[in-house]
Amino acid sequence: MMEETTGTRIRRLRRERGMTQASLAAALSVSPKAVSKWENDKGLPDVALLAPLAAALGADLNALLAGGEAPEKGDNMKKTKFYVCPECGSITMSSGAAEIACCGRKLAALLPKKTEEAQRLRAEQVENNWYITSDHPMKKDDYISFVAFLTGDRLQVVKQYPEWDLSLRIEKRQHGTLLWYSEKEGLLYRYL
Repeated sequence: MMEETTGTRIRRLRRERGMTQASLAAALSVSPKAVSKWENDKGLPDVALLAPLAAALGADLNALLAGGEAPEKGDNMKKTKFYVCPECGSITMSSGAAEIACCGRKLAALLPKKTEEAQRLRAEQVENNWYITSDHPMKKDDYISFVAFLTGDRLQVVKQYPEWDLSLRIEKRQHGTLLWYSEKEGLLYRYL
C-alpha cells in the first residue's frame, strides 16, 4: 500500500465528506488557497486549526496527522486484529485499522503464532459443529481466556474462564482459522 501524506489524507477525507476546498476553507475561516496548499503538501495547517480541521473532516486528530499507510477497509473477517488489555483482560477486535486503548494505555494488536502440535486445541467435527476441547490446565494464573473462529464473512468468539474445562461447540460453516489466547502463550492459531 502507498504511503498517504497528511495532505493526501486531508484531500481524501474532504472528498469523502462531499466538501469542496472552498467549503472546507469557509468552515475554518481560511482561504481556499490555504486548503489547496495543504492538500498538495506545500504546507501544513496552523496548530490552532488542527482540532477544527479534524472536526470538520470527521477524523481523529492523531489519525489525520499520522504518517503511514492509508487505512484498510475491513472487508474480510480473516484480517481481524485482536487486542487484550493486560490490566483488566478485556478483549477487543477490529476488522480494520484502529487505535485501541483500555485502562489508560494504548494496546498493540496481538500477533498470532502458529501452534506446535502439543499446544493445539483438539477440533472434531460433530454434525454441523466443530467440537473444541483441550487438556490445558485452565488455572487462574494460566488459562485460555477466549477461543475464536474466523472465516471470510464471520467471527465467532467464545469467552472462557479459569477453572472451567475447555469444551465448546462452534458452528461449522466452512473452513477457517481457530484462534485462542492465554497470557503465557499469547495468541495462537491453527487452520480447520
